[in-house]
Amino acid sequence: MSIWNDSNPNETIPTIEPRWTPIATQSPLPPPPPMPPATPGVPSGRAERPRRRGLGVVALALVSAVSALAGAAIGVLATREDDDMVTTGTVVTAPETDGANISEANTAIGKIALAVAPSVVTISANTESQFGEGESVGTGVIINSNGEILTNAHVVEGADTVQVRLMNETEPRRGTVLAADPQNDLALVKINATGLTAAVFADSKKVRLGDPVVAIGYALNLDGGPSVTSGIVSALGRTITTESGALDRLIQTDAAISSGNSGGPLVNDKAQVIGINTAVARSDVGTAANNIGFAISTEEVLRVITTLRDQANGVERKQGFLGVGLTDRSDGGQGAVIANVEEGSPASKAGIEEGDVILAINGVPIAGRTGMIALVRDAQPGDTIKIKLERAGKTINVSATLVERDTSKD
Repeated sequence: MSIWNDSNPNETIPTIEPRWTPIATQSPLPPPPPMPPATPGVPSGRAERPRRRGLGVVALALVSAVSALAGAAIGVLATREDDDMVTTGTVVTAPETDGANISEANTAIGKIALAVAPSVVTISANTESQFGEGESVGTGVIINSNGEILTNAHVVEGADTVQVRLMNETEPRRGTVLAADPQNDLALVKINATGLTAAVFADSKKVRLGDPVVAIGYALNLDGGPSVTSGIVSALGRTITTESGALDRLIQTDAAISSGNSGGPLVNDKAQVIGINTAVARSDVGTAANNIGFAISTEEVLRVITTLRDQANGVERKQGFLGVGLTDRSDGGQGAVIANVEEGSPASKAGIEEGDVILAINGVPIAGRTGMIALVRDAQPGDTIKIKLERAGKTINVSATLVERDTSKD
């Protein structure tokens, strides 16, 4: 059982992105049946096509596809017995346009994308990480007209300067990384520009399960403009762990998110940003994961932007410290279990004991240890938090005043 201790910063946190399931090197299907003997009467030089079980299904699929297009037949196809092929007829084309702008969108998704695209940029950087040097390409969102851009911290990890390219521009601009918060996976970049189109951030309280959403970003660093995918809000308030730490208050979506989308916006049907795309769950040998992506909600984004600006202005970022070790429940219930309590810590002074189950902090439900890690980490030293816990079947409410976490050992 994995145990987290906020006085032990060297713990390795598991990643949310396991490996893809390997493709089998051998087909699980039996070998095809042997070829039947030649049929008498077949002319010399021509072989009769064998009848193979299973090919009929493929043929039906192809025929159905062709039949569906029969109403828009393009020409007449004639064949002759000697295998020579002759085509006749004309290609039917749509009427020519009257000069209207073909870039104008006709669908709701297209109109949303066109509204947001001027606020979306591509970011490239030479980065350094625990895996060595490399090039990172991601997406960013313009947050004000004077050149402030928000992206994921992992996009600019290890870089002081980056290259930023705006929509409809061919040349990149030099950007400076003002501040980064790896644990919340957000970073602030600045370019020398004015008059930019800033994105509009939605009220996080108005985001609902099942709302339609659109993900916009420079997926796979493909040529041209940003890629656009659509889906719904699949879940709210998710918490995951990544290589850098715990991410909480996430929006889960089934909109396709690919490499290069990192740092791009997840927007609602009003073209307002509801989250910053940050992670996807991938399949591994024992787990199937399909269309599960995560975006940092605007509630969290707006809070972190404030701390990033403070960092950029020289204010040292401080983290809260409670002084407990945590583990997840093993009985299927929700909550974080106290594995140990550091002597003299805020938790000890508040009367928290080993074996207590933390159910909520400041009214926010705690589903597991990851959520509690993030809440305590993002609180400020000196903050007093209200903790709801369960002990021996009884619910108890306590308060603890946090102290500053010692990050020098990180």
